[in-house]
Amino acid sequence: MIENQKIRPAQVIGPLGEPLTIDSLPPPSTTRWVVRRKAEVVAAVNGGLLSVDEACERYSLTLEEFAGWQRSIDRSGMPGLRVTRIQHYRDLYERQQRF
Repeated sequence: MIENQKIRPAQVIGPLGEPLTIDSLPPPSTTRWVVRRKAEVVAAVNGGLLSVDEACERYSLTLEEFAGWQRSIDRSGMPGLRVTRIQHYRDLYERQQRF
């Protein structure tokens, strides 16, 4: 019976070291996705505050879009989420993989 219950933390550590709660996450109506907001959503999912499905539904994201955010953070950290630098960080990652 216990295994069916979802245990969630009340807060997780955000990308800048601050505590994140459900209430401190970007509002569901967010349409302008700056680096910090993307990183907060990824941190919430990684910390168990939200599931991937909940995050995608709450923010009207596709699974591919969210997975891209996660991949960018894993590869390049928060700077990898900058839309203007996507190609730069993608090229850098591919060069690192060759060596």
